This record gives sequence, C-alpha cells and structure tokens, in this order.
Amino acid sequence: MALLEVLKVIFLGIVEGITEWLPISSTGHMILVDEFIHLNVPDDFKEMFMVVIQLGAILAVVVYYFDKLWPFEKSDAGKLGVKRKTLELWIKVIIACIPAGILGVLLDDWIDEHFFNPVVVAVALIVYGVLFIVIENRNKGKKPQIKKISKMSYKTAFLVGCFQALSLIPGTSRSGSTILGSLLLGISRPLAATFSFFLGIPVMFGASALKIVKFGFHYTAYEVFIMLIGMVVAFGVSFVVIRFLMDYIKKHDFKVFGYYRIALGIVVLIYFGIKMAAM
Repeated sequence: MALLEVLKVIFLGIVEGITEWLPISSTGHMILVDEFIHLNVPDDFKEMFMVVIQLGAILAVVVYYFDKLWPFEKSDAGKLGVKRKTLELWIKVIIACIPAGILGVLLDDWIDEHFFNPVVVAVALIVYGVLFIVIENRNKGKKPQIKKISKMSYKTAFLVGCFQALSLIPGTSRSGSTILGSLLLGISRPLAATFSFFLGIPVMFGASALKIVKFGFHYTAYEVFIMLIGMVVAFGVSFVVIRFLMDYIKKHDFKVFGYYRIALGIVVLIYFGIKMAAM
C-alpha cells in the first residue's frame, strides 16, 4: 500500500510540474486527477500538500534562471556588489505581486469556499481558452512593444500583477492570467512567459507558507516523505517543461493552449455533470 501511495505522489508531481508553467491550469488538472487518484491521507493534509508541492516547481525556476535572479556579484577587487538590472527586475517582480498578495491573504478562505468547485474551474478554463485564441488572433502581424524586462516600466509590471490577481479564481491559471495580461499590454511572448515564471517565485512561496502555517507543523515522518517526493518530482519535470515552453513560443503562439483549455473545460463539465446526475 505504501508503494502505491508513493506512485500516486510521483504522478501528482508529474502533473504539477507540467501544468504549473504551461497556461493550462494546474488546479483544473489536479481536480480531475484527484477524482481517480485518491491519496490515503487526511483531507486537510491533502489540501496543504496540493499547494506545497508547488515549491518543487518554483525551485526549478530559481535554478534555471539563477544567473538572472541572483542579485549579487563580485567586482575585480573582490568586493560584493549588487547588479543594477537584477535589482530592478526584483523590484518589478515585487510590485507585480502586490495585488495578488493582498487579495490572496484577504480572500483565501472565501475563494476556497465559494469558487473551488468543478463548475467554476471548467468555466474559467473555457473562458481563458477563448481569450487566448482571440488575443493571439488580434495580435497576429503586430510587433510587441516590450521585448526586455529592462524596457518594462514599473507601471506595466503592476498592471501585469493585476492580471495575475485574477488567478486567485481556480481554473484561470496563474501563468495563464499573467501571460494573457502581458500579451494585452504589448509584451512579447518569451518575455510574457519569463516574467510569469519570475512572478511565481514570491507568490508560490507565499501561498505555500500560508498553507503550512494554517495546517501547523505537526507532520508524521510519512507525510514529510511524500511531500519531499512530490516536490522532487515536480522540480525535475518543471525544469524540462520550462525549457520546452521557451523553445516552443519562439516559433509558435499560445493558441494551442487555448484549444486545449476549452477541451479540458468541456471534459470537466461533462464528467462532473454526469457524476451529479448519477447521485
């Protein structure tokens, strides 16, 4: 039985690693996966686990972009200094995280209670899928105005953060919200994806810390073990997915993810509609 539970955790880690960075909603996938793969753990721990497993995914971003994210450097004289461009990057990331950070703390429990259900997730999947297709069609042939983070103003960073706040609604996808907002603001696809990755660092660390504090620090050795397994798997898969996405959008747009979201949203509606009708 223990081996079976470990295999379930590995599968969940794979799903998290794939869906966290692609704009297809990790929540939508986790809801479906949870219908068929039930972890044999208490509900409160499972709820916390589904969030904390994201730490593995976010560590993949930190490692992948370490040179861009690490703000310190040594001068020729051996003195430790701060890289100006990196400092500006982090200021923009922090500014962009303010809207989601404030709303997340204030509305976390209320959103879980009112929005965390299959219907909301399915509708969000479909609506965002349509938006991806519409926005990409609108932008066809247009040259993006902002291609580098250094060219992004603090105001633009804050506006991207406002779009990220929409990801508090389950099914919208954090990366999906930030990428859609970035495309609307004239940001290039590669930069939209990269900035979305960077925004995930404080947001997901904060969300994980909030869940851990709410759950408490009373874990069994088994619970610690499966959390570590999930995070390690999510880390490895995320690293591969990040590289894939950055290579993919150099030659393609995001419409394929829009079509996928619509299809997944329909599947979620049909599945849970049939399940409710059968009850």
